[in-house]
Amino acid sequence: MIETTYGRRYPLILNPKARSERGQSARKFVMDHAVRFAIYATNSASEAGELAAAFARANEPVVVAAGGDGTLNAVVQGLAGQETTLGILPTGTMNVFARELGLPVDHLRSALDVIDKGVQCDVDLFAMNGAPFVQMAGIGFDAQIIEETKWEAKKALGPLAYLLSAVKVLGDKPPRMTITFEDGHVDEGVAVLVGNGSLYGGQVRLFSNASNADEMLDVLVFKEAGYRLVLDSIAGIARGGFNKDADTVSYYQSSGLRVESEREVPAEVDGELWGRTRCAEFVNIPEKLKVFAPKGSGMPKWEEMLRTLSPWVAD
Repeated sequence: MIETTYGRRYPLILNPKARSERGQSARKFVMDHAVRFAIYATNSASEAGELAAAFARANEPVVVAAGGDGTLNAVVQGLAGQETTLGILPTGTMNVFARELGLPVDHLRSALDVIDKGVQCDVDLFAMNGAPFVQMAGIGFDAQIIEETKWEAKKALGPLAYLLSAVKVLGDKPPRMTITFEDGHVDEGVAVLVGNGSLYGGQVRLFSNASNADEMLDVLVFKEAGYRLVLDSIAGIARGGFNKDADTVSYYQSSGLRVESEREVPAEVDGELWGRTRCAEFVNIPEKLKVFAPKGSGMPKWEEMLRTLSPWVAD
């Protein structure tokens, strides 16, 4: 890492194709602080991952990712199991992992300060069918929503685009899935979400007992499809996460699991569509991800807001 009169110069992996207003603002920030970075613009997620892996093999101590959850996941895949520490400039729409760490997602200068201060934490890593992820993954319903939602709709409608896709997906009959946990326990459902952290889709806390430092995945097995799934999900969100006695959602913690579906279904990792599969294997990656985070960062402030909603949610 090059030292300059302005401080350390970080290799920075940037998605130059980010077309949102936030992405354009991020590019301006990077260029305004170009003396701090060695900038590498990538053309695809695979290229970002390969570049991150090359930095790690060259023993680069720090790699900075400037982008949303898709860019971040690509860089994480390149750094998985390596000694290189990840720095994050959260420039996406959701920035779920950045929020989980307590990073200042709305102020890039403060995010750069976090990197400069050099406070490092170790975060668990898991993989689905060999694809590493750091925050969460899903089989079925939520991945199908991502698959259905086109970029043009997201640009025009924002988060409403996902809601419209969800309404469409709710009319489909989902396949039955069998979930086998590492301890031998077996369950059945129509969709599965797994969380390494507590957050899903931005500021929504779904996994109430999750920790990204306990080498365990928190697993939600949805028993029913349709509008009951939506209503129970809203109730779980308002309570600040699901618990183990929910009627239509089973909550587990496990270091590994296998999901088998009666037909091919979409799968996603860290909010990015992975593809379709009939079988998804989730395993722990023994090596941790090294990442810069605010010292003493805890749960985001929004948790208090969610808890205030709980009196209006039926048990």
